[in-house]
Amino acid sequence: MKEVLFMTVAVVGVGYTDFRSTTPDVSFKEQMFEAAAKAYQDAGVHPRKDIGSFITGAEDYWEGYSIFDEFVPDQLGATLRPVCTISGDGLQALLTGAMQVKTGLMDVVAVESHSAASDLLSFHGIVSHGLDPVYNRNMNVNPFFVAGLEMRKYLSETKASREQCARVVTKNKLNAMDNPLAAYPAVMSIEEVMKSEMVSNPLTRRDISPLADGAIVMVLASEKKAKELSENPIWLKGMSWISETPWLESRDWSDATYARLSSEKAFKMADITNPQKQLDLVEVDDWFSYKELQHLEAIGVCEKGQAGKLLEQGQFDRDGDTPVNVSGGRLGAGNLLEASSLQSVLECVIQLRGHAGKRQIKGAHTAAAQSWRGVPTATGSMLVLSNEK
Repeated sequence: MKEVLFMTVAVVGVGYTDFRSTTPDVSFKEQMFEAAAKAYQDAGVHPRKDIGSFITGAEDYWEGYSIFDEFVPDQLGATLRPVCTISGDGLQALLTGAMQVKTGLMDVVAVESHSAASDLLSFHGIVSHGLDPVYNRNMNVNPFFVAGLEMRKYLSETKASREQCARVVTKNKLNAMDNPLAAYPAVMSIEEVMKSEMVSNPLTRRDISPLADGAIVMVLASEKKAKELSENPIWLKGMSWISETPWLESRDWSDATYARLSSEKAFKMADITNPQKQLDLVEVDDWFSYKELQHLEAIGVCEKGQAGKLLEQGQFDRDGDTPVNVSGGRLGAGNLLEASSLQSVLECVIQLRGHAGKRQIKGAHTAAAQSWRGVPTATGSMLVLSNEK
């Protein structure tokens, strides 16, 4: 039992499409197939012969289908094979896959997540459906009022500024310029961000990550199998996810408690005692600009109220001491809904393999990917990866 419990799991294959604002030329199934074919080739596995389980991270409301895993097997090569849906983000699905490997029942597991956001006719309606039906949903307002209120509380308590939040946007979109997969790379000024249309004061349109389509598949393997399949496996060193209170009225509006708790558990598992010093790069959820700052403070990269100042000093730039969202994050790469967290993991894997091209972080050995499921949830995950076992 002890040997199984502490079994090491690695990413041995990744496959992905590019991320686009709209994909009228391909269906979500075609995108999933493309990502899966690339992942299996990268891992050197055959879906029928080598993969013991298939997992998709998807939410029925985004898909427009009930029991979505019925629409998964064909394009993943998983017909008549074990398939399950994690009704959560892609990182939760990935951690579920890791746990399946740790049972010792499967040597290889494939994990998929995707976005067909451009097909949605009622994005805000779906987000609103997650609000409490008695006290919140019946106000019938843009559901991002939650983010606006939280942003105002965060700025008030930490003394961070709107300019610092706008700088998050300009940094991440500039980072995306060197990410060939990104949907929204741009050279943008702080003034452009702050003067864009107001959504929920102080949150503007540019503070919100734009939706994108795309698919990502990852292949996980046990330690023994990983060494057989890959010359450069990327090891999962620490992992956790947390769901705190769903009630807007009873949560801490200035602190991302879910991020703090999940990172504490994952960092303990990975023996990370000083994230700022031990992590060579960090990918955190930036669905809204202020969330990057809030998440960095919550996971212990810096003290509460310091993220904005360190951002201005260049600490989180690609050539800074702690590069953050080198991929462009959701703001630059695009909001891939449940697949956004896998996009964060993908960047970590590419960086740790040394395959990131112009945006490569020199000497990267340890990285962290953090996720948040978005308004109105208080659910988040953390994963620590390394190219050193």
